[in-house]
Amino acid sequence: MAITLEIHRSDLRLKAPFRIAGHIFETSPIVTVTLRENGRTGRGEASGVFFLDDTVDTIIATLEENRRELEAVTSREELRTILPPGGARNAVDCALWELEAARARTPVWALAGLAAPRALRTTFTIGADTPEAMAAMSVAYVQAKSIKVKLTGDVDLDLARVIAIRAARPDAWLGVDGNQGFTRASLDALLPGLVDNGVSLVEQPLARGHDAELEWFNSPIPLAGDESICSLADVAGAVGRFNVVNIKLDKCGGLTEGLLMAAEARRLGLAVMVGTMVGTSLATAPGFVLGQVTDLVDLDGPTFLAEDVSPSVVYANGEIWSGPEVWGTPLGA
Repeated sequence: MAITLEIHRSDLRLKAPFRIAGHIFETSPIVTVTLRENGRTGRGEASGVFFLDDTVDTIIATLEENRRELEAVTSREELRTILPPGGARNAVDCALWELEAARARTPVWALAGLAAPRALRTTFTIGADTPEAMAAMSVAYVQAKSIKVKLTGDVDLDLARVIAIRAARPDAWLGVDGNQGFTRASLDALLPGLVDNGVSLVEQPLARGHDAELEWFNSPIPLAGDESICSLADVAGAVGRFNVVNIKLDKCGGLTEGLLMAAEARRLGLAVMVGTMVGTSLATAPGFVLGQVTDLVDLDGPTFLAEDVSPSVVYANGEIWSGPEVWGTPLGA
């Protein structure tokens, strides 16, 4: 029986405006894809990637333009030949995983050849603000064992932010995310202060396309590539520039490509991180599956929402748990 593709757009309200270098977010538009086949259902969610101009509007347009092929798709591997990396493929790929799980009455993690899932320690992200406000937020994240700090490229202010957070949370693992806001000179100026304050990771310091400036740079803190590494084709280029590859399913086009990226990064001697855009637990659950094979986990997207879907992932003791009721496990499997 042929697959029926359903597309639904929603605009999610955030608890509060969220700031990163160059952008302030007040809502998070998403697209939910549902695939139906002979009483079985598969679901996937995407929000796109703003720095690639991959929006909910372009996602919906792409899905509609390819509706005939998508309703006839026979496998996730075929899907990779129909749609390019991005939000549209991510939503359909995740829906196909869940549909395949329903067909086989087998959880997605088992289909992927993984061991039974475990709760994962995740970072909790603090948006850019005043040092005092960010320190207060780090205290409010009382359960967090790992904190990621959004910076903006203002060296003095960014260092004050990190110092304030470290003073408030001497116990926490700290990473910082530049979101492309630094130059090589400002990065060099900031790094000693980050070292002094026990920062363990610097994510995407330079603008996408300027990665050559990091060529064989002996950074005292591991560097993670995010905006610079979108799909499997980009992983090889991380060698000699980044130590860590941050995989996000909206960037790469789904769990299928994400698992391929993780394997390739490992082969090349790189560490692996899984991240997410702001979205509901439905978007986060496939990342939780990928997180079973990564070194670092940054899956706090639903915590920014005024209201999540139900059932939802659970955050407790600094960890995330996605139960079988959220996504990817058929009833009775």
